[in-house]
Amino acid sequence: MNLLETVHLKRYFGDTRAVDDVSLSVAEGEFVSLVGPNGAGKTSLVNVVSAYLKADSGTILFRGADLTHASVTDRVKAGIARSFQIVNLFDDLSAFDNVALAIFSRQGKTVNLMALAHLDRDVTAEADHVLAQFNLSAKRSELARDLAQGERKLLDVALAYALRPKLLFLDEPTSGVSTRDKGQIMDTIASVVRGEGITAVIVEHDMDVVFKYSDRIVVMHQGAILAQGTPDEIRKNEQVAMILIGSADAFARKD
Repeated sequence: MNLLETVHLKRYFGDTRAVDDVSLSVAEGEFVSLVGPNGAGKTSLVNVVSAYLKADSGTILFRGADLTHASVTDRVKAGIARSFQIVNLFDDLSAFDNVALAIFSRQGKTVNLMALAHLDRDVTAEADHVLAQFNLSAKRSELARDLAQGERKLLDVALAYALRPKLLFLDEPTSGVSTRDKGQIMDTIASVVRGEGITAVIVEHDMDVVFKYSDRIVVMHQGAILAQGTPDEIRKNEQVAMILIGSADAFARKD
């Protein structure tokens, strides 16, 4: 069953076709990667689906309901959450308080959130569990600003996960971290996402990460979908290799 469907979705900025007639389906439980060169429209598509940008035309269906004109808040309530390429944390709060704040937000509590967090046993237990899932328990009391870049990336994803989404968008969760840390970050994210049965759509430039973790890869170019398929199918696609790597056999040489 398809969890998300976009139908002829468009978003233009003047003459720039950031999202150009995109019809995309994402099935429940899939781990899908959105790839493409800079300016291909990947993040713009995520922004439109998550309501950070309005669609010029087209339809967004989520669990069969039309969310085309729904607000960010309504889409979060429906089960759509996201992380950001530029980490979006409360730097002056601890890792624990960041997660607790996300939980309180999900529950609709908006008064004295951080004062309540340490008095609410259920929230405390859930926040600690989320930190453990993302291997951040040892960083519980550290301010977000003092965390290493990889830990900040994981905490950002943890906040989106704490909203208990059905669909989780991840915008370049491994950008700005070392090659060694990329594997650790993606192993952690994949373990949580797959273990909880969450559908994930990831925007990513590192094709090693894409090929290793994806069930399906969607390639965007100039705002439109150029190709999609399994990692093996995309690896053999010479047109995709030319656009992404600049060589028709670049992927094949990595086998």
